[in-house]
This record gives sequence, C-alpha cells and structure tokens, in this order.
Amino acid sequence: MTQTEIPFVFMRGGTSRGPYMNRAHLPADLETLAEVLVAIVGSGHPLNIDGMGGGAAVTTKVAMLSRSDDEWADVDYFFAQVSVEDRLVDFKPTCGNILSGVGPAAIEMGLVEAQEGQTTVNIRAVNTEARIAAIVQTPRKAVSYEGTAQIDGVPGTSAPVALQFMETVGGVTGSFLPTGNLIDTINGVDVTCMDVAMPMVIAKAESFGLTGYETAADLDENADFYARMDAIRLEVGERVGMGDVSKSVTPKFGLLAPATQGGTIATRYFMPWKCHPTMAVTGAQCLASCVLTPGTVADGMAAIPNETPATITLEHASGIIDVVVDYENATGGFVLKSAGLVRTTRKLAAGNVFVPAAIWMGN
Repeated sequence: MTQTEIPFVFMRGGTSRGPYMNRAHLPADLETLAEVLVAIVGSGHPLNIDGMGGGAAVTTKVAMLSRSDDEWADVDYFFAQVSVEDRLVDFKPTCGNILSGVGPAAIEMGLVEAQEGQTTVNIRAVNTEARIAAIVQTPRKAVSYEGTAQIDGVPGTSAPVALQFMETVGGVTGSFLPTGNLIDTINGVDVTCMDVAMPMVIAKAESFGLTGYETAADLDENADFYARMDAIRLEVGERVGMGDVSKSVTPKFGLLAPATQGGTIATRYFMPWKCHPTMAVTGAQCLASCVLTPGTVADGMAAIPNETPATITLEHASGIIDVVVDYENATGGFVLKSAGLVRTTRKLAAGNVFVPAAIWMGN
C-alpha cells in the first residue's frame, strides 16, 4: 500500500469550501495531522495542483467533526486553516463560513440523527470554545440543499442554515478588549483590538489613505498597505499575549468606512494576507460588535439601531451580510449575548481522499 485513504464529504460552507472529515479517521497528534492536511489540500503550490485545495485561502480549509462529550453540544468542530503555498497549518482560528456546513455534514456523516422538518445541531467550536446552534432544513429526515436563501458571494439560492453564536467573547485572548483599551495607537494608526468570535485589529480605512470601497483585487495589489497592516498586526499579537503571529492567520484585520449601499457600515476583511472576497462569519460578528460599542474606532461612523436585538448590515467586497446582535450597553460597557446569521451550504462530493503512506499509515 503506497497511499492511505481517508473518507470525506466535500462541501461549500457559506463562501468557503473544503473537506469535512471525521476526527477519528485522522492522526491524533497535531504534527502528523498537519502533514496529512497539507497533503490533502496540496499546500505548497499556488494552484494546489497535488491536492483538493482551490488556490485561495477560502478553499484551503478543513473541518474535522466528532461526537461531543460536552453536555450541551452534539458535535465538536475542529477547524484547520491550511496555507495555499507555504505548507503551513493553523489550528488557532475557527471559521464561521465552514461552520455553515457542519450541521449538514454531521447529519450526512451519521454523527447526528436528522429530525422531521428541521434539525437543530448544537456545535462546540473546539478552537475557540464557542457554542453555536445550527438549524438545518431536513424534510423527510434528510438534509435539503434546495431553497430560496441567497448570500452574496455565492451564485444561486439554497436552503438556509440559521446560526446562533453564543459564548464567543474572548475565545482566543480571554477578553473582549484584549489590550484593555477601546482604542490603541500603533505606528500612528488608531485601532480597536477586539476578540468576538475571532480576534481582530480594526481600523478606519482613511487611516491608511484608503477609501474603504476598493475592490479586493485592488487592495491585494497594494503592497504598501499590507506592509503597514501586518506590522500593526504583529505588534498587536505580542501585546495581547498571542506571541509571534507572523505565521498565524490570527489576529485578522478589518477596515471600516461609512456605508454607501444602504447598509450600516462599509467593511473590508483580511485573512490576513489577502482581502476576503466577501466576509467571514466570525469576522462579521466582531465587526458588528465594534460598531455597537461606544468609543471604538467605529464610533460616529454609523447610525446605530435603537432596538435590541439589532441588525447590523455590513457592506463587503461582494455585497452585504446581516448580523443580528443581541446585546446590552451596561454600566460596565458593551455586553454581547448572542449573534445570529443565515448562511447556505451545499454538498459537492463524497468519497475517499488519498495521502502518501510515507506521511501517515492510517489508524
């Protein structure tokens, strides 16, 4: 035997895609697991020509699922971000778009039993310890991928997957504001460092001489911006206790500008070395929380809804995304209760993926 075969379900989750796998079918130790995932994705080539990746950060993601031993959760979701070219695997972040497919994938893989009509799958995000309830459409006790829900960045329509995020504050750094400040000035740029679903560094686009309405492609050609942005990101990593983040995709980076398309605020989200073509689900929650928090870099840039839960509409590089935020501004500051989004997913393929036996012989 020269190769080891591993079962997978290949799915689009939100505006990302990748293999969804049973954690029990993969190496237990992270070092070997990283080598296996690099081989599966084909990291090390810009087209991922020797693997299943798609040559972009949104298509080199892997979800690993298992039945949860948590009293609340049905499924544990362990995420890996594999680099396109650098043969690196980051187990620190989670991914909310890939999360969109976790509920359906868990049912497809036999980890959760489908109910008639719709099935609620309670998910523990292992990377950050967040809790998420996913409502999956299951007519006739089978996952449906047909419906009228539409999300910007994906053609056509599909069945909705409603996600309700809980316990997302401080998942990586342990704090809502990991520096302890609403605003820090780093290298002459005012930023808000916030950890909600994803640790982020958030700034005004104008602080970098940008409008905030540039296309993703235009931003990716701006080497000077990326150099300035990454220097700030590296400094924040040290300040918030994340250490050297030069080879980590977290913290992510976000830019804000006044809305121009009828939304609440205009945003651009970075992964962090390329601009996201749409918006990360996790990043959307963090950016929405920043908008709702008085005193951050977003203060005064948007009209804040008076009601709670509040719908924050983020304009991104390909359209909009709505985040429904249940919160309160208590005496101690902004308190996030939960955040909800609607995404879509689709099963694309299923079968076995092969990795060289020299990397891993299997369980």
